[in-house]
Amino acid sequence: MYEKTFPNKRFKHTISFLEKHITNSHKILDLGVINPFSEIMTKHGYVVENTKGEDLDFDTSTIENSKADVVTAFEIFEHLLSPFTVLKAIKTDKLVASVPLKLWFSSAYRSKTDMLDRHYHEFEDWQFDWLLEKAGWRILDREKWTNPTKKIGLRPILRWFTPRYYIVYAERIHPN
Repeated sequence: MYEKTFPNKRFKHTISFLEKHITNSHKILDLGVINPFSEIMTKHGYVVENTKGEDLDFDTSTIENSKADVVTAFEIFEHLLSPFTVLKAIKTDKLVASVPLKLWFSSAYRSKTDMLDRHYHEFEDWQFDWLLEKAGWRILDREKWTNPTKKIGLRPILRWFTPRYYIVYAERIHPN
């Protein structure tokens, strides 16, 4: 999953944002297979269930059948052809989700060794907001952060100033 680096900064921001909005008394359905961050959530006292590796573009049954109070989706929606379908299938009223932002100076991520580790979407913040709103979610909080590297060059310098990750806390909009 992590070919060369472990995203400590992203994990630190993500757990801080999650703890700001979700108590560990809530049961979480984390979209994606068990991963280092789902293990971090468990260490912070959350009860976490993960999807089983099914292709969520075709099979949302785990989402639909989950008894979780909250759904988390950390760097998942960019891998899906149709994140709208997944967002509509979620039965909980609370969602914490993050995506990598589209960088104008860098092409979309594509692993050369893992066919599933590729980005179909890299969102601008307004695009992700629109997707969530159209799928029936109201964003109550949002944050962005950069992902600087220690490399030399123009792109590494731009990464010190250009936000790379976007995280939101949203709640389901219920029709009146």
